[in-house]
Amino acid sequence: MIDQAIIQFDRALRTILAPARAVRPVPGSEVPDARLSDSERREVAALMRVNHCGEVCAQALYQGQAITSRDDAVKSELEQAAREETEHLAWTEHRIAELGGRKSLLNPLWYLGSLAVGAVVGRFGDRWNLGFLAETERQVEAHLGRHLERLPAADQRSREIVEQMKLDESRHAQTAVRLGAYELPAPARWAMKLASRVMTTVSYRL
Repeated sequence: MIDQAIIQFDRALRTILAPARAVRPVPGSEVPDARLSDSERREVAALMRVNHCGEVCAQALYQGQAITSRDDAVKSELEQAAREETEHLAWTEHRIAELGGRKSLLNPLWYLGSLAVGAVVGRFGDRWNLGFLAETERQVEAHLGRHLERLPAADQRSREIVEQMKLDESRHAQTAVRLGAYELPAPARWAMKLASRVMTTVSYRL
């Protein structure tokens, strides 16, 4: 029990404080960077900050869900999703640095809140756990689609990162459904959308 607590605490510190590392190369890294105006660069940096913040939340959610999951297959899927979200964390962090932007000042707060939510959801059982995973990924996929509409057409580097993230999120949702995810009731889906809207609005500025 103590060993697990240490491992989880170390994971939290790494997510919040340490530079994220990816196994896969950063999508679009071989593409020449676009010549963006100052306003475009600020806008893209803000959008990537929102996406980075979303990945911080995803890490915490899946960590919390895995802690309370009772099924080894579900726990394994949550941990695999978390590993891929770590890559998204690294990609968005890299792009933010290229754009001269900064990460959200509230990342520790987002992380702790998401960890608590994930742990509570896991207590409802693994099918609800998977249902929450599937719905989270669907909402993130839709969110990334809206960002693709807002990104400058010339900014191929950012677009390729977001497009690959979108593909990964879709696959995570499909896997959760395949493993037996329950469909969340409408009030739960609405509450998740509201929480997401608050996070994206605040992290866009802070």
